[in-house]
Amino acid sequence: MIKFLPNFLYFSILTSSLQAQVVGGDNVFEFLSLSPSARISALGNHLITVQDDDVNLALLNPAALNPLMHNQLAFSHNFMVSDIGGGYVGYGHHIDKWATTFHGGIQYLDYGKFDATDETGAVIGDFKANDYAFTVGAGRQLYERVSIGANLKFITSQLESYNANGLATDIAAMFHDTASQINVTLVVRNLGMQFRTYTDGDREPLPFEMQAGISKKLKHLPFRFSIVYRYLDRWNIVYDDPNSNENTFFFGEEPSIGNNSFTDNLARHFVFSGEFLFGQKENFRLRFGYNHLQRKELTVRSLRSFSGFSLGAGFKINRFRVEFGRSFVHLGAGQSHFSISTNFKEFKKKL
Repeated sequence: MIKFLPNFLYFSILTSSLQAQVVGGDNVFEFLSLSPSARISALGNHLITVQDDDVNLALLNPAALNPLMHNQLAFSHNFMVSDIGGGYVGYGHHIDKWATTFHGGIQYLDYGKFDATDETGAVIGDFKANDYAFTVGAGRQLYERVSIGANLKFITSQLESYNANGLATDIAAMFHDTASQINVTLVVRNLGMQFRTYTDGDREPLPFEMQAGISKKLKHLPFRFSIVYRYLDRWNIVYDDPNSNENTFFFGEEPSIGNNSFTDNLARHFVFSGEFLFGQKENFRLRFGYNHLQRKELTVRSLRSFSGFSLGAGFKINRFRVEFGRSFVHLGAGQSHFSISTNFKEFKKKL
C-alpha cells in the first residue's frame, strides 16, 4: 500500500493536468463538489481538516472517520434557486474488531420540474431531472497521529430520457497533533470515470480535485480556524475573459500578469473559515467562511456584494443537533442549508 501511494499520486496529477484549466463547466456530475451539510456550507463549502462526531465530514474526507461517529445519523437539505434543491443523508458505524469506522450515504440534487414541449413550443407534458451518488467509505487510525480513509461512489444521473452513470473514489490521509490541536489533511477527490454517457458521445471527465488543509484550535479561545488549498494538481484556475479589464483583487488593486493578477489566481485556491465552539461540550457554535474562487467567478462586475462569504450556527437540543448555513452565492440569490443529526446511543441512554 505504501509503495502504491506515490505512483497513485503521480498518476492523479498527470491525468488531471491533461484536462482544461477552467475548473467549472467542463466536467460531468459537478454536483459531487457541492457541500453535504449546513456546517460545511457555513465554513466556505469545503472542510477537510476537522475530525469529530459529525458524520457529514466523511463525505469530503474519509480519513475523518472515527469511533465518535458510531451510530450517528445525519440529514441535510440545501434550498437553492427556484425549486432546485440538494442534500445528503449519512450514517456512521464503528466495528471494534477491525478498529475501523464505516459510513454510507446518499447525495442528491433535484433540478425540479420542467415543461416538455414539441417543436412548436406547445407544452405536451413535463419531466424531471436529478443526480444521485451512493457512497460507502471506511477510515481507521493507521498510526498514533495518522489516520487514513477511502470512499467509493456510484453515480447516476437522469435528465428527462437521458441517463448517465459513473464510479468515483476518494482517498485521504490526516495527521493529528493533539498537543497543539493541529490537523493537516491531504485528500484526492472524485478519481474515477463516467461509464454510461447521456448520448453516444465521448465520456466526460469527473470533477477531480486534490486538496490540502490545516486547522488549529486555539488554546485560550474557543475558536478553530481552517485553511484549505484547492486544486493542488493545477496552478492556473482563472477564467481568461477577453472582455474583462478587471485588475482588482478583493477590495483593492493588484498589479496584473497578463489579463489576471498572480495574487488573484493564488487566492482562488484558498478557502478560509473559522468556528467558535461555546460550552463545555461545544453545544453552541458560530461559523463563517470565505471562498475567493466563488467570489471572483460569481460577483457582478462593478457591484459590491457578499458573494463568496458564508456564515452559520449550530446548537444541540436534547438528543438532536440542528445546523444552519447561509452561503452568499451571488448578488441575485444565496443558498440556505439546514441539517439535523442525532446519535442512536442518545436514545439508549434515555431508556
